[in-house]
Amino acid sequence: MAKLSLEELRALRKKESQRIEKRDIHGRDIHVVVGMGTCGIQAGAKVTLNSIVDEIEAKGLKNVIVTQAGCQGKCDQEPVVEVYTPQLGAVAYGKVDAKLAKQIVDEHIIAGKVLSDHKISLEV
Repeated sequence: MAKLSLEELRALRKKESQRIEKRDIHGRDIHVVVGMGTCGIQAGAKVTLNSIVDEIEAKGLKNVIVTQAGCQGKCDQEPVVEVYTPQLGAVAYGKVDAKLAKQIVDEHIIAGKVLSDHKISLEV
């Protein structure tokens, strides 16, 4: 393995620190959970997850953490996205594609408005 210069090591440390920071929950008051069970993945949850993360990064939102969960118990509504905010509490959305994912970031997370047409209940 080739030796890295001090500058290359510093650049590598900075890059990795930024990646780790994205997963740190401290100081974040909004939590987005994307269901990544087998039916969620089959329904396109990976695209949904990537769209949410990309939109959050594009908007420069530092107070939002995005995580994955297993099966949400609503196979007919996959991909399922849950959003937890201090103002609105927990809200779940079903059949979230890339377009709706961006809408959730813009309207729910940024503007504080629940998208009633896409809201689902996770109660069984």
